[in-house]
Amino acid sequence: MNKNLVRYVLGWVFVVIGAMLCLPIIVALIYGENDYMYFGLLAAVCLLVGLVSIKFKPKNTQMYVREGYISCALTWILLSVIGCLPFYISGAIPSFTNALFESVSGFTTTGATILGVDRQIEELSHSLLFWRSFTNWAGGMGILVFMLAVISQLSGQSNMYLMKAESPGPVVSKLIPKLRGTAGVLYGIYGAMTVIEFIMLAVGGMPIFDAITLSLSTAGTGGFSIKNAGLMAYEGHYYWQAVVTAFMFLFAVNFSIYYLVITKKFKQALLSEELRWYYIIYAAAVVIIGLDLTINKFYANPLDIWHHSAFQVATFASSTGFASKDFDLWPSLSRTTLMIVALIGACAGSTGGGFKVSRIIVLVKSVVRDIRRMLHPNSVYTVKMDGKSVKEDTVRSIHVYLTIFVFLFAMSVGILSLDEKMDFATNFTAVIATINNMGPGLAEVGPTKSFFDYSILSKYVLIFDMLAGRLELLPMLLLFNRECWSSKR
Repeated sequence: MNKNLVRYVLGWVFVVIGAMLCLPIIVALIYGENDYMYFGLLAAVCLLVGLVSIKFKPKNTQMYVREGYISCALTWILLSVIGCLPFYISGAIPSFTNALFESVSGFTTTGATILGVDRQIEELSHSLLFWRSFTNWAGGMGILVFMLAVISQLSGQSNMYLMKAESPGPVVSKLIPKLRGTAGVLYGIYGAMTVIEFIMLAVGGMPIFDAITLSLSTAGTGGFSIKNAGLMAYEGHYYWQAVVTAFMFLFAVNFSIYYLVITKKFKQALLSEELRWYYIIYAAAVVIIGLDLTINKFYANPLDIWHHSAFQVATFASSTGFASKDFDLWPSLSRTTLMIVALIGACAGSTGGGFKVSRIIVLVKSVVRDIRRMLHPNSVYTVKMDGKSVKEDTVRSIHVYLTIFVFLFAMSVGILSLDEKMDFATNFTAVIATINNMGPGLAEVGPTKSFFDYSILSKYVLIFDMLAGRLELLPMLLLFNRECWSSKR
């Protein structure tokens, strides 16, 4: 492995996070808070380390698969460790494990929190609340995607390996000839949509600071709120919640669709099979939950039923993790539907988590193909998506992904079961919530609870699950492969 190249990439990570840490300094100064000292010190150290590191550019800048995946995994670990230090050093979260959990949850856009029991969210300073929401936004599109937009030292193929390692979903492709330009287009769309949501919330009367932090969290489909009650704190504000519902839904769509719309390729965008099934899954889940709540007479007002059904399905489909109501009190069918939607997740190439709609489509079609082959051994069947044949390598990789997912899921639930304080429903949904980067689960990790009561061991298992889920499993697992660290090829 080219360790000098990995060191060089991590040097740029230090520079980027150092620049990011300057933003909460501005917030602290605006609100007259002393936290600017912690952020300022960390920003200075990160910038110094980063600038020194990138000064020594490696002779060989060709990046292969192992360097791409290892760089990606180490980047997210580094981000999480540095990101937790403002919480820890300031004393806002006195436990390093808890501070790291909160930071990992933020950057991986999970939204699971340890706050609310030992420390109320509203007790944090404005600068820490901003930093907490900003980690959602930064992690949504990805730090490495941002780096590709500003760094041109690596070869195009090297950039591709970095982007493949971090991008959510089974397929990564260039929107325009230069990958650096692709990253710029993605961040342009991402930033524009964030600003539009902020404007809509602010125009609707939401306080400016609330609108900024909520837009950042929604864009990254992270789900961090500056209120202990989350979005339930805005109960009765239908417009605000409706705006958030719409943008959660939109940020879970493959961003290449938006590029096709911008370039006026409307037919190609509308014919996307993944987008069509995303619509169908969303609509079906809303109808099932809406009817279930109606039959069980959960809310007297029909508007409440369909409003909260649409909101919660959007938050689970996009893996955002907001809650407009305590859905843990809903009927069993509604809660089960939400968990299924969470497992399916968003579209590939979006900021959302989950298994991804495209993988589900290919997986189902491959099962149907294999059944047909059993019935007609001499016939030739191919898996197609959007009218094009899916490569066998892609189909195989999805089957491998599912196998690893099930294995990691089972192992995680097994280890969490050692925590005698928690029941099976809590452990089962806690793993679903973290490995799918969704946020809240059910029972003791429901929308009105937190992950605070888990043991240190359980928290580190969930931290690993959050990182593995955000990086599509393989980059984190390759850290434990001795061959990846070898200098031999």
